[in-house]
Amino acid sequence: MSWSFGKKEKIPWPKDESNESIPPVFLTHIYGGPLDTELTLNVLEAYGIPYICEYPHNGLIGKLILGQSASGIKVFVPETLLEDAQNVLNADIIGEDDDDDDCFDNDENDDNDEDGEMD
Repeated sequence: MSWSFGKKEKIPWPKDESNESIPPVFLTHIYGGPLDTELTLNVLEAYGIPYICEYPHNGLIGKLILGQSASGIKVFVPETLLEDAQNVLNADIIGEDDDDDDCFDNDENDDNDEDGEMD
């Protein structure tokens, strides 16, 4: 797969042993603005989890006219990937090395004197 500005390839919906589509189950209801929606859906895409969006209470008309649904968006995923999707969306974001947080607090290697001038 190459990078381009073209149409994104849709993640295929999984099928069971009898070649029937796995039924969708409710994952979450996104009430925020377009940024919240896009962030959530892009995280699912990044981890290869297909989804279906539902716009309740005429929300699709609101999305068409206003650019966002006033009633939010319901997100559904395949039943077999529900736990993975929940784990991805609920994961804590951690850095590579938490010890780097205090790198600016270390005065041992500070070459500045009290006036802020170099020694």
